Amino acid sequence: MTKANNFQRIRELNYLQQAVLAAALIERMLPNYGLFSEATGFGDETTLRSALNVCWEKILLPKSKIDLEKQIEKIEPNVPELADFDMFGTYPAIDAATALLGLMHGLIAQDESEFVSISKISQATVARFIEYQLTVEGEIADNKTVREHPLMQYEIEVLGEMIDFVEQMGRVNAQSVKSLKQHAIADGQTNIGLTLQN
Repeated sequence: MTKANNFQRIRELNYLQQAVLAAALIERMLPNYGLFSEATGFGDETTLRSALNVCWEKILLPKSKIDLEKQIEKIEPNVPELADFDMFGTYPAIDAATALLGLMHGLIAQDESEFVSISKISQATVARFIEYQLTVEGEIADNKTVREHPLMQYEIEVLGEMIDFVEQMGRVNAQSVKSLKQHAIADGQTNIGLTLQN
């Protein structure tokens, strides 16, 4: 499964399928923010968590009077500034918050390109984590090494499986969304391989 292939497949999904896929990917990214927040005392994971829950609700009930603009205002102060923290965990935390903001902007504007971007953000988080790990170990972190790294291969595989799942789930309703969420976190880890805390 090549990378372009996954992104192309996402573009071929319909609007709702792309939205649920994007939200499911954020389910795998959000705990990275929680770990960062725990380590630094910055930000409030519950604000992001409830905003993601609101997005799921908006996807299921598109006509509902949910105010996503208000959610965006709550998230923005919780996005860490790189310059303020001297730790790698800042990157995945920023990526998780950025992806969540992208999802909300996409839902407000009904802009599918925002949803496609979320899968790219998730892969970029993984790539940066691999580069960081390799550099710490004194290895060369070139594109080929990053692409062939087991964690990146796994990210691409998980994305492919989630696209399969979304393609086959039929109607987007409470039940199918619940199954998708469970599928997204079934392996018990975030997109960069950190163990999910229950």
